Amino acid sequence: MLKRKKKDGRHTLRRWELALLLGVALAALAGGALGAEQSALADKVIRLHVIANSDDPADQALKLQVRDRILSEAGDLFDQGLTREEAEAAITARLGDLAAAGAETVGEAGYDYPVTASLEEDVWFPTKEYEDFALPAGEYTALRIVIGEGGGQNWWCVVFPPLCLGSVSETTAETAASAGFSEDEISLITGENEGYVVKFKAMELWDRFCAWVENR
Repeated sequence: MLKRKKKDGRHTLRRWELALLLGVALAALAGGALGAEQSALADKVIRLHVIANSDDPADQALKLQVRDRILSEAGDLFDQGLTREEAEAAITARLGDLAAAGAETVGEAGYDYPVTASLEEDVWFPTKEYEDFALPAGEYTALRIVIGEGGGQNWWCVVFPPLCLGSVSETTAETAASAGFSEDEISLITGENEGYVVKFKAMELWDRFCAWVENR
């Protein structure tokens, strides 16, 4: 009788092992699929990242003034049907102008913080919901505007497709379509397929899990 119990225990252990392995395998497959979707989106997007000097309320208010100026300056960068590569080239050519515009806004507000503008690859962003669309967590190319020490909370949006530019009169779907987004990708970011934010959170959790495994 004792031997049978030990044997059953061994079988139970193997069933748990099998269940664990199956769970890991399914999570890996799901995470890989979610990661592929995020990468496909990232290849078509340039994010905007405005970073305040500090978390002081005055610096945070200044950040929003600089944000508004940058959005205004970037409004004439993109023509209808511009590709992502062309948009990246247009932004790169205007980095000096964008930094100068930001610095001018800072000076007008009575501060002397320097402002830098750069286009950087592999900048990590969390899942972010906007008024009528959302983007999953992951690494993106980003136009980064840094005010002073760049030690404060930041503001995120999307500069290409120009979904956050006030001069754009098209809907999110129309703007994304003109930038080469597929119908599935448009549905994904606009929420036309239900549960998109939950799906994006799953992507973010998967990324964190992978980072945790790597650091073990």
